[in-house]
Amino acid sequence: MKVRTVRPDARRRAFLVATSRGEFEFPWTEVEPVPTPADPVAAVAPDPELGGEGFTYRLASGAEGTVHVDHLLRFAGDPDYCRRELLYDLTNEARAALAASARGKRSLARQLATSPSQLARLLDPANGRKSVDQMVRLLSALGRSVEVRVRSSR
Repeated sequence: MKVRTVRPDARRRAFLVATSRGEFEFPWTEVEPVPTPADPVAAVAPDPELGGEGFTYRLASGAEGTVHVDHLLRFAGDPDYCRRELLYDLTNEARAALAASARGKRSLARQLATSPSQLARLLDPANGRKSVDQMVRLLSALGRSVEVRVRSSR
């Protein structure tokens, strides 16, 4: 997701970040260096070096900070981001479990009643087009159990 515009709001003590999913408020307490009334934000813009997937700000003192859109989405509790992060963690656990086991990928694919190419897709951390259900089935076939804990994010 690209950052379209970003502007500081000294009254709210936050950056107002516009993306394709809407506008997010990102508090200054979440960045380093922290803007203060004595050292305010002098400039802020989407960062082309991040491919537009973040922004860089400069304080009056010359200190600079950068925020990636992932940090913004994690703070905002974006449901799509949380889902992708969960799938990424489950995929890495499955890859580690497969590496630690003596199982072959073909036998694992047969047990899951799927193709080796589908198994490769499930084991690809960059592929977000899979379900949590598929990952739970894969981890179960690898001898792992998945526990779900719900906790307050704030």
